[in-house]
Amino acid sequence: MEASSPLQAAECAEFVRKSLPAGGLFAGHDWRIAPQPFPLSAQLVDEIQSLGRVFLEFYRAMNLLHRRSREGKAPSWVAEWLDQGKPADLLTLQSAPAFKGALPRVIRPDLLLTDEGLALTELDSVPGGIGLTGWLNEVYTRLHGNQAVIGGQSGMLDGFAGIFGDSPRVHIVVSEESATYRPEMEWLAARLGAERFAVRDTAFMDFQPGEAVYRFFELFDIPNIANARMIFEMAAEKRLFLTPPPKPLFEEKIWLALLWNRNLQSFWRQELGEGFLQRLQKITPYGWVVDPSPLPPQGAIPGLNLTDWRQLKELSQRQRALALKVSGFSPEAYGARGVYLGSDMSQADWSEAVERAISSFGTSPYVLQVYKKPAALQTCYYDFDKNCAVQMAVRARLCPYYFVHGDGGQARVKLGGVLATLCPADKKIIHGMKSAIIAPCGTAPDAEKS
Repeated sequence: MEASSPLQAAECAEFVRKSLPAGGLFAGHDWRIAPQPFPLSAQLVDEIQSLGRVFLEFYRAMNLLHRRSREGKAPSWVAEWLDQGKPADLLTLQSAPAFKGALPRVIRPDLLLTDEGLALTELDSVPGGIGLTGWLNEVYTRLHGNQAVIGGQSGMLDGFAGIFGDSPRVHIVVSEESATYRPEMEWLAARLGAERFAVRDTAFMDFQPGEAVYRFFELFDIPNIANARMIFEMAAEKRLFLTPPPKPLFEEKIWLALLWNRNLQSFWRQELGEGFLQRLQKITPYGWVVDPSPLPPQGAIPGLNLTDWRQLKELSQRQRALALKVSGFSPEAYGARGVYLGSDMSQADWSEAVERAISSFGTSPYVLQVYKKPAALQTCYYDFDKNCAVQMAVRARLCPYYFVHGDGGQARVKLGGVLATLCPADKKIIHGMKSAIIAPCGTAPDAEKS
């Protein structure tokens, strides 16, 4: 990225700040403003672009494996792990014929930029940030041109609108639990056209046959969603198009550990193909499901050489380059909540987190992943108090937004944009904190010229 002069940086940052919608984008949250898009190499942009199809095929394989497991055609423990702790009526709904092949239409991975390349820490099928990234793309495109931002001015808008086909009306149902994101969804609906798109609360009931619903609420929160039953019943009867489908299997981080399970390698190889499997395993840190079932006397947990999960507590701080995360179906399962970084915790706190993971297995399983430290990078933001651009050492999380258009074998993945969250380098877990820079990603100008 070519360095901006102080005047250019000031003008750009001020333009971004003044362009913020009156109602904001994240309720009660703000961030540091970068004068320019966060630059990625052309090679990295190509890799991110091509990963969309890989992730879609991974979701298809997840869906198939879960179904086969429930039908007794694959190891039964797969569905047992994924289904435990879920209400029986939700599991019945998940298996409804209308949802048999249904996959999420928005796919957003969390990718850390490390010295070794990308590291996948999560796949989110109910992601925030769609409106925010759309707004950032639009504003930075107006500043720097359509080629400066991945997805251009309308990539996020076109991507989101395209997942609903020809539905005449789209209702974006936002729960109170997700209320932080309501302003960005209101901006998105307004930009796409109020005659077709509208943000609804959980009390709205006036759904009409043939319309579509975008479910912006987590499935663990269903008891607090007054219109959930109506939405699900109409979708099960194919009177509403609903995405993401009401399938809790897609809201679990367990899949990142199952990708490494040796008992499933032949399945993944057959359903994904060797190339896609290698690409996924290259970016996915090795992981385990914290299942406290007793091992035989000679048994050991692969890669850890432990014979009991409680031995995890005894590892030294240096040995604890591990991240412990609640898998899903929990208010602790998104953002930075429910994530414990072993190397950054005292022995007592780590022991407590391990015990919590073990005792929660029957209701909210935990996943353990090898921790991949994000690379230290340099970028800048504009400090409005000091009236100057400030260089900052950061660590980066990239969130590409892939939109699935079409059904079945005709489905195609569209990359709408890439959101960069750039936290101060001393922060171990990257999330949208106040001290973070949030910016759209673009291709580095030098890479474009070469």
